[in-house]
Amino acid sequence: MDLTEISVRLRDEKKLRAFVNITFDNVFAIKGLKIIRAKQGFILCMPSRKAEDGTQRDIAHPITKEFRKKLESEILGEFMRVLDRAAKGEIDLSEVEEEEFID
Repeated sequence: MDLTEISVRLRDEKKLRAFVNITFDNVFAIKGLKIIRAKQGFILCMPSRKAEDGTQRDIAHPITKEFRKKLESEILGEFMRVLDRAAKGEIDLSEVEEEEFID
């Protein structure tokens, strides 16, 4: 299963840095991933929903460590490319809706 699209919408908030939507093999999409700034760097958070007890529970997530690493590598790599373009002034944070990467 290959990522065929990564859509990054940058956010200018203290912790929340971007929302991400992904597509696998041009046939299956997952929306609502988040990139969060943490003490150790950027982390990828899976889409979640609030449970009845108030906790957040992932509604989609990788099963294996290897697949999680692959997902994180590709998505965070695209996020860094979008950040670099924003830093160079190629894209305006106030106007960013989506930046797409297609294999």
